[in-house]
Amino acid sequence: MPVAEQLARFTTGEGFIAALDQSGGSTPKALRMYGIPDDRYSTDAEMFDLINAARARIVVSPAFDGARVLGAILFQGTLDRQVDGTQFAHYLWSTKGIVPLLKIDKGLRDPEDGVQLMKDIPDLARTLDDARARGVFGTKERSVIHEADAEGIRRVVAQQFEVAAEVLAADLVPILEPEISIDAPDKRDAEVVLKDELMKGLEGIADAQVAIKVTIPTDDGFYSDLISHPRVARVVALSGGYSRDDACARLKRNPGLIASFSRALLDGLTDQQDDAEFDRALGDSIEIIYRASIA
Repeated sequence: MPVAEQLARFTTGEGFIAALDQSGGSTPKALRMYGIPDDRYSTDAEMFDLINAARARIVVSPAFDGARVLGAILFQGTLDRQVDGTQFAHYLWSTKGIVPLLKIDKGLRDPEDGVQLMKDIPDLARTLDDARARGVFGTKERSVIHEADAEGIRRVVAQQFEVAAEVLAADLVPILEPEISIDAPDKRDAEVVLKDELMKGLEGIADAQVAIKVTIPTDDGFYSDLISHPRVARVVALSGGYSRDDACARLKRNPGLIASFSRALLDGLTDQQDDAEFDRALGDSIEIIYRASIA
């Protein structure tokens, strides 16, 4: 795998990260938004077949190109799938020039101290070895912060860096994702605590880089010191429930911060569209997000 080429693409390329990692809990909602009602499937296997068909349709579209999309985050089950006879991750890089990334978290624990930590990740070492063998470049792992509780946020960041250390040891690049809910009543205060903890955590990293995925900040430019940090490969932003137009407007006011959108990227795509309509809608969405990411 051309790691050096992928690293250069990921850290310095223009564009954004497509989040195509809907998992068991989020898949039904994603399918409904895509125009597939719950009665179209009766088992998890059928559900995942449908969401994979949607993902495959996205990545083979001529609108989904490496000139504007830097990377794509995949669900673990997607690694076993193929696109045009090629393993999904290899197709992304070899055909599209898009860096393949993998969601490795297994969901969230119940809220405590204003946050939701990640659940345990069983067989993580095996997952990372398998991912690397399949051409995956990096990983993504998500926690959620609901309140500006200093102890809760400290635990979120500590757990994120613990997992990141295992990912780095497997020669992959981790994307830490300590999401702050846009509905948090003290979102700005939570951002202050979070950034302070992230800066402390970065002090413990030697001769390596991590990426960080954050909620678009309340104050424009707030994460500029993270973006310029020598131990940070990239800082990317989730749309977090903002509309696509709102998220992109906020993103433009944060130079160096690029998108890593899921729902906002797929907004307007439906199973019922013919290929021309689908490609046009996807292309419009990609162009809007791309322009916001390079502003």
